[in-house]
Amino acid sequence: MGINMNYLFVVAHPDDEVLGAGGTIKKLSEEGNRVEVCILCGEAKARKNRPKTAKLRQDIINCSKIIGVRKVYLGSFPNIEFNSVPHIRLVQFIEKILAVSEAEAVFTHHPADVNNDHYQTSLACQAAIRLFQRNPVIKPVKELLFMEIPSSTEWSLNSSLHSFTPNIFVEIKEAGLAKKIEALSQYEGVMREYPHPRSETAIRGLASYRGCQAGLLYAEGFELVFRREQ
Repeated sequence: MGINMNYLFVVAHPDDEVLGAGGTIKKLSEEGNRVEVCILCGEAKARKNRPKTAKLRQDIINCSKIIGVRKVYLGSFPNIEFNSVPHIRLVQFIEKILAVSEAEAVFTHHPADVNNDHYQTSLACQAAIRLFQRNPVIKPVKELLFMEIPSSTEWSLNSSLHSFTPNIFVEIKEAGLAKKIEALSQYEGVMREYPHPRSETAIRGLASYRGCQAGLLYAEGFELVFRREQ
C-alpha cells in the first residue's frame, strides 16, 4: 500500500467499514492518504435494534470523523436482499463511485462471506474495478483487497469456496485499535457482549492474533487479490 494514494472501501452496510478495516483507515488517513467509503445499503432497514434514519446518518458521520474518512457515498440497495438486485445495477453504482473518487486501491468483502449482501458486494466490486478497460479516462485501480468482518466472514461454511486467507497485515497498534473500538461504538446496537465476535474483547483478540501472525502488535489482516504496477 502506497502513501498519498486514493483509497476506497466498498462495503454492504454501515459498520462494515470499521469492523473490517477501522484501524487501517485511521492509519492511512493519518499518513496523508485520501480515504473514502462507499456503503451500498445506507439505510440498513432490516437491522435489529436499528435507530431512526437521522440517527443512523449521524452515527455514520461521527464514525467517519473518528477514523478520518474524507467522504461517504451512500447507496439505497435493500438490506439482506442484494441477491434480488440485478448484478449490473450494483456494478454500475460502484463504477460511478470509482470514477468520482479516482480510487487507486479498493478494499471490499471476501466472496466466501456467509452474508449474502457481502458476497454480492464482493462480486460487483470485482467486476467494477475493470472499468478502466472500457473507459480510458478512468484512473486504473492498482490494488484490490478483501477484508474480514467479525461475526460474518468466519462463517464461510461452504468448503468448496476459498476461505479468507490474509496475506497482508497492517499494524494499527493500541492507538489504532482504540479508535476502531471508539468508532464502532458510534453505531447504535452494533457492539455486543462477549463472547460475541463484535464485542470489544473479541475485536481486541482478533487484532492481537493478526498481529502475532506477522510479528506485529495489534494488526488487521487483508487478502491481496489483485495488484497492477507500472
